[in-house]
Amino acid sequence: MKLDRKEILKALETITVAGEGKNMVESGAVTNVLTFGDEVVVELVLHSPAMHIKKRAEDDIRKVILETVSAEAKIKINTKIESPEKPEIKGKSIPGIKNIIAVASGKGGVGKSTVTANLAVTLAKMGFSVGILDADIYRPSMPIMFDVETAKPISVNVDGKSKMKPIESYEVKILSIGFFTAPSQAVIWRAAMASKALNQMIFDADWGELDFMLIDLPPGTGDIHLSIMQSLPITGAVVVSTPQAVALADAKKGVSMFLSDSINVPVLGIIENMAYFTPEELPENKYYIFGKEGAQNLAADLGVPFLGEVPIVQSIREAGDYGRPAALQTASIIEVVFEEITRNVVQETVNRNENLPATEVIKITTMAGCSAVKKN
Repeated sequence: MKLDRKEILKALETITVAGEGKNMVESGAVTNVLTFGDEVVVELVLHSPAMHIKKRAEDDIRKVILETVSAEAKIKINTKIESPEKPEIKGKSIPGIKNIIAVASGKGGVGKSTVTANLAVTLAKMGFSVGILDADIYRPSMPIMFDVETAKPISVNVDGKSKMKPIESYEVKILSIGFFTAPSQAVIWRAAMASKALNQMIFDADWGELDFMLIDLPPGTGDIHLSIMQSLPITGAVVVSTPQAVALADAKKGVSMFLSDSINVPVLGIIENMAYFTPEELPENKYYIFGKEGAQNLAADLGVPFLGEVPIVQSIREAGDYGRPAALQTASIIEVVFEEITRNVVQETVNRNENLPATEVIKITTMAGCSAVKKN
């Protein structure tokens, strides 16, 4: 049996690379097809370092050739990753902070702050030095989630300058507007005033050495987001969504905001919160209350990594209310879930730093124990 090269190219015109609008042949992803009897070699070039995109593209190629050309074809795929032109990363760096991750959601109420808190404590357990900037000016929640509602940052002298000392809880450094207002006091500020307060917490604070700063952004796409992007060299963004259609529509806008030409911040991936519910008395059952795999499918459609899913567990809510993030519960399902998600965030940060300009000259270079950093 001899395979027909033209027939194979025609078959490849029916599939696309995730996140690209044109088919594989038209987009130039397939650079060459060679046939040798019943053997075919496909030369493939991708612009994303994400492993799931590479695997999906290769699986699609094998499937379409076997199903539409020949079920007996012997297929070899040579995949090469070519990074796109490296965009300029905007913002003023903070000495000592190596990676700045913005955690965002298009819609409120999807658990963005809960995810941020649990990512932070999991990173700290893995041996990283971590800080959280609570940038949700009008709805600050980190003081409650870390049981430091009554804490007040003190002033310290650093190189002759007065700086705010972040509050520390569970080995995570935190600054929030909630430390400077009464719990019952509403923050009624115009955007310019809110941005000024954020800049003070960013640049007038003694953050020290941090492997990761997580920024808990407000929901939506507004002035605070633009102010943060202009002020800081964001390493990457993580978008949180529930599986339901209305949340996914807003999450898509959030991803679009970060990837727009004017902002141009790499998206490390999407996390699906409230993915399913499993009753204690029926541990083998999963109930998809808000829909099934919606955020996972959105990530595939947009060509960004899917970082993992968080189930609906009562202890997550209780832990947040009591001021002890649920991921601190040893030998619990939540600890396992957030360890997997956090490792994925670290790995995508590694990928991002290897293929785009690094925020700092120091960057993560290994996943061994998720605790190593290296100077260039």
